[in-house]
Amino acid sequence: MSAPRPRRCYEPGHKPKFLVVVDEADETDRALYFAARRAARVGAAVTLLATFSPGEFQHWFGVGEVAREEAEAESSARLARFAARARDMAGVEAEAVVRKGDRSEELRRLIDEDEDVALLVLAASAGGKGPGPLVSALAQESAGAFPVPIVVVPGALTDEEIDRLA
Repeated sequence: MSAPRPRRCYEPGHKPKFLVVVDEADETDRALYFAARRAARVGAAVTLLATFSPGEFQHWFGVGEVAREEAEAESSARLARFAARARDMAGVEAEAVVRKGDRSEELRRLIDEDEDVALLVLAASAGGKGPGPLVSALAQESAGAFPVPIVVVPGALTDEEIDRLA
């Protein structure tokens, strides 16, 4: 992968973006809530990323294409729900991005391509089952060399607690 583009989010003609990875994990809502409330307060934008993996049955005629279309539609619907939530809770219009491929790779690729991404906002799981797979993966492999700051929102924080912080 090439070197990340320099961040330009605070230059004239640009606007900082807070990037949230949207998946089916319960803690995704905490990351979205923090990002939307913080974005509204500081005049930033929110970008939502959903990824889906290529179908496992691509060698069967037509089945792989149908599986891909269903996964993409499901990802788009999830993004639409979260974008509506960002609009309802903070008056923020969220940009939705759907990518096919490995979540970590597509996340890094999007950050490399979009020079306005200022923060990656993730949330740790609320239970005792660890921080969550994406938080764990980023911490283990690349957090020290990541091109933007990573904000990890504790999954147990309430809306009121996040409001006080964001």
